Amino acid sequence: MTTQAARTPQQDRSRATRRRLLEAAVECLAELGWNGSTVAVVAERAGVTRGAAQHHFPTREDLFTAAVEYVTDERLAAVRADTERLPPPGESRTEAVVELIVRLYTGPLFRAALHLWVAAATEQALRERIVALENHLGREAHRAAVEFLGADESHPGARETVQATLDLARGLGLANLLTDDGPRRAGVVRQWARTLDAVLIT
Repeated sequence: MTTQAARTPQQDRSRATRRRLLEAAVECLAELGWNGSTVAVVAERAGVTRGAAQHHFPTREDLFTAAVEYVTDERLAAVRADTERLPPPGESRTEAVVELIVRLYTGPLFRAALHLWVAAATEQALRERIVALENHLGREAHRAAVEFLGADESHPGARETVQATLDLARGLGLANLLTDDGPRRAGVVRQWARTLDAVLIT
């Protein structure tokens, strides 16, 4: 009984350390890019030793792919919680859902993921991990979009239009990297919501 009681706080500390490392890794990627984001830098920001970091994540690739997956899952969970406050089905809901999806691609998480994509283009070991990760995240994001929009993908063009929404959001995220693209983005979101409604209603 005593052993079990002692083990639980230790496990809690281990989970907390892992979470700090994952969050610090995303922050470092977003701010410093792939070349500047070493395990040592992440460990320092997380307030742990490099040895502790490598205990949780033996390689740099392990750390950063796990970090992007973890934070993306957290963001998707937060977005799902936000859907409770969405308007009822109709044009205003569609626009609100598109805005919600676009927000997934405009922020530090997307910036961090982009650095990983760029690095993966030239590093084979990282590429295999990122392709698998992106396939997983892409499926989850598509499933969430279908659910939020109430889309029936048996209708001709519905699946492709939902996917186009995700591709559009990614493009708007890229446009936002260098300058604040908010005003133009708002107009694009409104217009795309109308297009989306027309397809989904049909």
